[in-house]
Amino acid sequence: MSNYIKQLQERRSIYALGQNVSLTQNQIENLIKEAVKASPSAFNSQSSRVVILFGQAKDQFWNEITLGALEKVTPAEAFEATKAKIASFAAGIGTVLFFEDQDVVKGLQEQFPLYADNFPIWSEHSTGIAQHSVWTALANENIGASLQHYNPLVDQGVAEVFNIPSSWILRAQMPFGSIEAPAGEKTYMDDSQRFMSFGQI
Repeated sequence: MSNYIKQLQERRSIYALGQNVSLTQNQIENLIKEAVKASPSAFNSQSSRVVILFGQAKDQFWNEITLGALEKVTPAEAFEATKAKIASFAAGIGTVLFFEDQDVVKGLQEQFPLYADNFPIWSEHSTGIAQHSVWTALANENIGASLQHYNPLVDQGVAEVFNIPSSWILRAQMPFGSIEAPAGEKTYMDDSQRFMSFGQI
């Protein structure tokens, strides 16, 4: 089995996060930047945008913006469980916010009208690839992460607090940190239900 496949298999959803990470903040930032820069995008549009939160900024995102938004829509009897879940994300050392720049998407639609309907779809592909690249790069450094989607509930708060350009649309949030407990067992459906192959070399 190739080393790359092994790296893909090491990327798991880690929910028990801590702050016992050996990399420095600068090293983590560079790792994330390079992973996003190396990720492909349609027409090399490079539409993905990333905000990396540490320390107080990370805590503010989870404990104020996200929890504040959730409190408004969560039944009172379920809110304690919600608080515990958010606390598990905040326990990590940082969080990556993934955005897609709609100005880039609109510019491509105007430049290539034949493909206009596809550019929003391809933008979603781009952010998915960037998210996976960052997730795998972190896992390769023994840093756990998971992918969360509290948008659009948190969009306005994030934009206001972190001065996000209006053309950036939040697509996902990735809390990360040391792996305090391993991921559970992962099962796979039968290959015959997922794959087809035709022809012969």
